[in-house]
Amino acid sequence: MGHGRKHVLRNVNLRVGATDKIAFLGRNGAGKSTFIKMLGGVELPTSGSIKREMSVSWPLGFNGGFQGSLTGYDNARFIARIYGKPYDWMKDFIEDFTELGRQLAMPVKTYSSGMRARLAFGLSLAIDFDCYLIDEIILVGDSNFRNKCHYELFEKRKDRALILASHDMGVIKELCNRAVIFRDGQAHDTDDVEQAIFDYERL
Repeated sequence: MGHGRKHVLRNVNLRVGATDKIAFLGRNGAGKSTFIKMLGGVELPTSGSIKREMSVSWPLGFNGGFQGSLTGYDNARFIARIYGKPYDWMKDFIEDFTELGRQLAMPVKTYSSGMRARLAFGLSLAIDFDCYLIDEIILVGDSNFRNKCHYELFEKRKDRALILASHDMGVIKELCNRAVIFRDGQAHDTDDVEQAIFDYERL
């Protein structure tokens, strides 16, 4: 059996402006999530480089950085220390935003996937980033939680850059001014979102 290296993306060259809202389109496995993780520093490229001139969030909903044996509160305290945020303020924010109640005092490894997503989203929004990375997380939770996410991210932070990987074309049409189609290891950038959606749906 062969064990050759699989190239997910090749020769990708992308510049993100301070207020750009960019949709990542492509089939599952095309490299969207991998690229988002690289932009957020979760994974490193095997070649080339990523230059950041603005602060970039970790991928919203990514919970690989949680310490499972620690409580939600303890994870929030750790994030607050890293980013220099007052813990008391962050504690109040995640209590109000996540609505997890007493579960915040329980180890994160006991959380359901939805609860972990709520905590991850809340911690992401508690930090003031210039660019937010989203990988389908906006579909998580009940309608009340989705409305809160929409307000915090798309209204309160509408002047920030946003990179969104989603299969929801309605959301992309509403929010994005650019689109990148991932196909055959390549990334095709365009400011014609309608055409990008048409081309993606033909894939």
